Amino acid sequence: MSRERPGYIVVEGPIGVGKTSLARRLADSFESDLLLEGADENPFLERFYQDPRTGALPTQLFFLFQRARQMQSMRQADMFQPVRIADFLIEKDRLFAELTLDAEELKLYEQVYNHVTVDAPAPDLVIYLQAPVDILLKRIARRGIRHERRIDTAYLQRLSEAYSRMFLYYDAAPLLIVNAAHINLVDSDADYNALLEQIHSTRKGVQYFNPMSEAI
Repeated sequence: MSRERPGYIVVEGPIGVGKTSLARRLADSFESDLLLEGADENPFLERFYQDPRTGALPTQLFFLFQRARQMQSMRQADMFQPVRIADFLIEKDRLFAELTLDAEELKLYEQVYNHVTVDAPAPDLVIYLQAPVDILLKRIARRGIRHERRIDTAYLQRLSEAYSRMFLYYDAAPLLIVNAAHINLVDSDADYNALLEQIHSTRKGVQYFNPMSEAI
């Protein structure tokens, strides 16, 4: 791990794709700070899954303020820290807001968003994990988080499509798009080491990593 590597790496993708698990393993490999989105700290999240209409706005605002604080803390931390890994991109907040809020709520959200995200640092590399909706649903069911049991196919399909649109035009950092449908980046050293090679070689623009391993 001594070769040149990005200083701030973000792992992103829809619910169930494995971004937090990968972020944890990368942080261990790079011996780096780890920033996690902390969904279990959001007191409104379970309400959102029970009743999206009334729970969406407080859920999104809580996440926005939480992530803004994390970005601010990172800016104030030791600038000589060689690597930082996060499992969220601040721009993903707007993606979820557009998916879940009505027109008036979105106007309010955008006013807050524009105020609190001004100083968010740009990553040196974004890793975007993709997988089909049926695989995402299987992984969500496997990890057994109570409030996630209410996630349905239609919502997950809209979310996956929103991620695809966001990264189609994303140019704020080098982007590595990973087909995570048939690999195990947590338990397979071969899959994980192959991804590390891609991370070391991704320096600009968009690159694709499309390995084929055993389906999980």
